[in-house]
Amino acid sequence: MKDSQPASVVKKMAWVMALMALVLGASMLVGISSGSTRNGYFSAFQTLFSPEKTDPLLYTIIWRVRFPRVLLAALVGATLSLGGLVFQALLRNPLAEPYILGISGGSAIGAIIGILMGLTRFPGVCLMAFAGSIATLIMILGMASGQTLLKQNALLLAGVMVNAFCAAIIMFLVSMTQDAKLHNIIFWLMGDLSMTSLSQVGLLALTNIPCFVFLFILSHKMNLLLMGKDLAQSMGVNIRLLMVMLLVATSLMVSATVSHCGLLGFVGLVIPHLLRLCFGPDHRILVPACVLGGGAYMVACDTLARTLPGQGEMPAGVITALIGAPLFIILLKRSRS
Repeated sequence: MKDSQPASVVKKMAWVMALMALVLGASMLVGISSGSTRNGYFSAFQTLFSPEKTDPLLYTIIWRVRFPRVLLAALVGATLSLGGLVFQALLRNPLAEPYILGISGGSAIGAIIGILMGLTRFPGVCLMAFAGSIATLIMILGMASGQTLLKQNALLLAGVMVNAFCAAIIMFLVSMTQDAKLHNIIFWLMGDLSMTSLSQVGLLALTNIPCFVFLFILSHKMNLLLMGKDLAQSMGVNIRLLMVMLLVATSLMVSATVSHCGLLGFVGLVIPHLLRLCFGPDHRILVPACVLGGGAYMVACDTLARTLPGQGEMPAGVITALIGAPLFIILLKRSRS
């Protein structure tokens, strides 16, 4: 463990983080500058750093509408991308992500129940979403218990079955919902980043950022996990404890994200796979790269969701699916060639 952070890794980590931070910053500037009011990049930049020289209306639009939404998109993209990376390491399968294992579906069920009960988004809906994800996680681990717990196919198959069950429950809850709430729930399920504020983003950050740090601390053990359970155990890794810690931390940050913005697909599939092709398989590099790169990707998708329609906007989940599905197919073919 003393040599887990050699100079070459630290150097590579530094330039990868600098590059991805630059990409994230550029995407956030584009997101803040884009909207129904064509104010341009200079006006947006001036509003952020010299608000006294800015039109009051533009100041309100940027600081109370666009800036919180861009921050939320960056945080959501970072969470989903990192969640996909963790599950791909756990199962040693590039197709794994929280949606495959049903964690997001369980979170959605809990969040919908919280919404129907009239609970506030925080802490009511967030706690219900986390309870739903933990219940789903316990169900999956129970189905894949015993010796099969360490086998990647056991968790994958259990996750697929639980995910299908969660989807059926979601459809049942939506069908039983009163008309006044139906539209909001359906729009939320497709990925809605429109209803947010700086305080809500701050609460989500207080939940998710500690999980980011915790997963980065475990990144070297995730590298060992990819080499196989026998080799990892021989190097002192407690496989079961590591698996539980990774699953709980990922479930916590994903459930908090789902309770804020609904279901957003393909982020946890595409971004880790793309970054792995660019920077290699070392999770000490990939964890911060996924946080920054996933944030940039989600900000770009949300900007397109706001600007593409002539009137109004579309759910951000529509854009992530339209971009992510064909891009992942291309990446999958390239990785096999």
